[in-house]
Amino acid sequence: MKAYVFPGQGAQFSGMGKDLYENPMAKELFEKANEIMGFRISDIMFGGTDEELKQTNVTQPAIFLHSVILAKVLGESFRPDMVAGHSLGEFSALVAANALSFEDGLKLVVARANAMQKACEIQPSTMAAILGLADEVVEQICAEIDEVVVPANYNCPGQLVISGSIEGIDLACQKLTEAGAKRALKLNVGGAFHSPLMEPAKLELQAAIEQTQISAPVCPIYQNVNAQPTTDPEVIKTNLIAQLTGAVRWTQTVANMIADGATEFVEVGPGNVLQGLVKKVNREAQTNSASLA
Repeated sequence: MKAYVFPGQGAQFSGMGKDLYENPMAKELFEKANEIMGFRISDIMFGGTDEELKQTNVTQPAIFLHSVILAKVLGESFRPDMVAGHSLGEFSALVAANALSFEDGLKLVVARANAMQKACEIQPSTMAAILGLADEVVEQICAEIDEVVVPANYNCPGQLVISGSIEGIDLACQKLTEAGAKRALKLNVGGAFHSPLMEPAKLELQAAIEQTQISAPVCPIYQNVNAQPTTDPEVIKTNLIAQLTGAVRWTQTVANMIADGATEFVEVGPGNVLQGLVKKVNREAQTNSASLA
């Protein structure tokens, strides 16, 4: 079975999507996006600087557009048995699987980016990548800290990103290093994504999601907040709303897709970060299976 996965923020690069523009359908979609955005985001994607691509109103829509337009260009060869997206990528996955229209998906991504930026400005906050510790150890240490600090991205075995207040992250990094983490690296991000500090963004985005038409996708989508497959539009909406303050359970998502029969993972969009994470989850699953035999 074939699983298509869609990347999230951080996968952007200058020149992204430029090779697709020669395709007439892709060109039409890029121009439609420029019209919706009110500026030529395609020009920034194709030739902008790294600094321009990092702008909040550019990064998330750019990754979404690259992913979704690539899926559309693939046409008949895009036949997923299941889909999933990492954080922002969940919106790309929903459009590619025909649960959301291209226009509605882009508008939601823009609303999401703007809402997240506002939440970041309310309270200084950040994230950190923790390498080489079991998830349970990271969870326990985060729970013992009085500041806001929570597991945010379960990326793969031995790689968990935490999110919270600057004081909470600093304290957690110290304690996790003492507990044996190979690295506790603060990330260059503007806020505590997938944490309770995103509650203002969640409330703002909730209104937009509730007003948007979501249909049953052509195949199950495995959603971030619970790593479970669904084709129910109401469940999809509920999980999308919960996503901004909930953890991205990518390790569990990939493990569940493999358990449900996925034998081939295809990354749709810029970069290949997800392919690396999938390999690590798959390796862990094979090791566990061998040890049980």
